[in-house]
Formats: sequence, structure tokens, C-alpha cells
Amino acid sequence: QVQFVESGGGLVQPGGSLTLSCVVSTVTLDNYAIGWLRQAPGAAREGVSCISSSDGFARYADSVKGRFTISRDNAKNTVYLQMNSLKPEDTAVYYCATQRYSRCGPDYEYNYWGQGTQVTVSS
Repeated sequence: QVQFVESGGGLVQPGGSLTLSCVVSTVTLDNYAIGWLRQAPGAAREGVSCISSSDGFARYADSVKGRFTISRDNAKNTVYLQMNSLKPEDTAVYYCATQRYSRCGPDYEYNYWGQGTQVTVSS
């Protein structure tokens, strides 16, 4: 019953930047942690980043720390992922996803996710 509209993906050269956006409908985000998953071809889906409902706590995968920044605007039911210094290994479909609780937890606590937006990093 949760709907996601992800946008901002595309083709970018290594070292470039992209900003992903996700608008969530049918629920109000105030009480839920939200984040981003990604899945590369032939690989398992993995957590990229998560941000808690209101206190600003954020978590990042080691592979993206220092390069990606997650933020949210609860009034707009929107979450963002600013991606800088992109690498070819960042190529994947990125999914906006909500968790069961208000604070970020393990990846298995993601319960809903969208259709995804493709990010391709290539020279």
C-alpha cells in the first residue's frame, strides 16, 4: 500500500554527482526510518543508507561513506540521496525504502520499496 516515486537516476561519468529523490505516498513518514537500497546486476540487494524519522541519525554503507549524504523532508514526504565522487561500482538500481521502526535498523527491517531508478557510472 506504500507507493514510491523515485527520480534522479541516469548516466554519469566517474567522479560525477547525482541526486536521487523519492516521494512517498499513502503514508506519513514521520514515524518511519527511510533509506536507499541498491542492486547491481547479478548481485544481491544491499543497503546504501538510512535516516531515522526525526532525530537526524543516519547510517551509511562503508563503501559510500564520505561520498553520499542522505536527508529527508517529512513535510514533503521526501527523502534524498546526494551522491558525489561516483565510481563505476556504484552502478545499480537504487530503491527508496521504508523500515518498520522510527530509527534505522538492520537491512532486514526494510518492509516496502519502490520500483527503483537506474544509476550508471561509466566513462
